[in-house]
Amino acid sequence: MNRKVLIATSIVLAVVCGGLMFWYNNEPALFDPLERTHMHAEAHTHSVVAGTTTVSALLEVVNVLLNKRGGYLSNDKLPPWVLLDNVPNWEFGVLTQVRDLARILRNDFSRSQTQSTEDPDLSQADPLFHYSSDRWLLPATEGKYHEGMKFLEAYLTRLSDPTQHNVQFFSRADNLSEWFGLVEKRLGSLSQRLSASVGQQRLNTDLASDTSARQSTTTATDLEVKTPWLEIDDVFYEARGSSWALIHFLKAMEVDFEAVLRKKNALISFRQIIRELESTQAYLHAPMVMNGNKFGAFANHSLILANYISRANAAIIDLRYLLQQG
Repeated sequence: MNRKVLIATSIVLAVVCGGLMFWYNNEPALFDPLERTHMHAEAHTHSVVAGTTTVSALLEVVNVLLNKRGGYLSNDKLPPWVLLDNVPNWEFGVLTQVRDLARILRNDFSRSQTQSTEDPDLSQADPLFHYSSDRWLLPATEGKYHEGMKFLEAYLTRLSDPTQHNVQFFSRADNLSEWFGLVEKRLGSLSQRLSASVGQQRLNTDLASDTSARQSTTTATDLEVKTPWLEIDDVFYEARGSSWALIHFLKAMEVDFEAVLRKKNALISFRQIIRELESTQAYLHAPMVMNGNKFGAFANHSLILANYISRANAAIIDLRYLLQQG
C-alpha cells in the first residue's frame, strides 16, 4: 500500500512539476511604451517632458522582468524553476540592455558635457542593475533591482519638476549615437553567436587594417567557430530577450529624439530598425529550437534570428554614421 501511495504521489508531483514548467516557460508580450508613459505619469503625477518616455520604458521593462508570469527565474534554485533555462536566458538578454541603458543615462543622456556632474539618483541606480543576476541569498537579486527602480523613479520625479533646473535629459544626436555604439556591439556579438550554431570557418581579422596593431597572444589564421550544441537554445533566447527590450527602448527614444531624427531625415530608417527587431519576436512554432544545416531539409531557427538581428544592426551602423555627421 505504501509503495502504491509513493508511486501515485510521484506521478502527481511529476505532472504538477511539468505543468508548472510549461506555464512558467513564457516570454512576455510587447507593450506600448508611450501608453505606459502616460499611465505612469498620471499615476505618479509626472509631467511628460524630454526623457520621460525613455526612463518610463526602462522602468516598465525592469518591472516586467521582475513581475512577469513566474516572477524572476534566474536565481531560483528549487524545482520546477531550476529546471527551466529558456526564460532565464531571455531574462539575461533583457538585463544586458537594461544595464547598458542605465549606464548611458548616467554617463551621457543626463549630462551636458564630460565635465558636468553626474546625477545622484542615476549614479545609485546604475551599479544596482549590475548586481549579480543569479544571487538568491540575501541580498537577493530582485531586491537590488527593485532598489534600482526606486532611484530611477526618483530621477523621473525630479526630471518632470520645473523647479529642478539641474536635472536634465539631453536629446542630442551625439547622445543617441553613443547609445547606438553599445547596441551595435551587443547585436553584432549575438548575430555571430547565432550564426555559429552550424559552425563556420572564419579568417582571423582581429588585426586587419592596422599594420602596427598587436594582441596579447598569437592566434590561428583560420578559426573554427561553433556554438556548443547544449548552448544553442541559450543563445537563441538571450537574443530574443535582448531584442524584446530594445524594441521598447527604441520606440521610447523615437518620441524623445523625434526632433533630432527629423532633422537628420532618419525617422523612417529608425522605424525600420524597430520593424526588423519586431520580427525576432514571432511565435516559435516548434517544441524546441531547431538546428538544421544551412541549406538542409530542416529549419535553423538561430540563422533566421541572426538574419533579422544582422539587418537591424546594419541599419543602426548606418544611422549612427548619419548622426555623427554635422
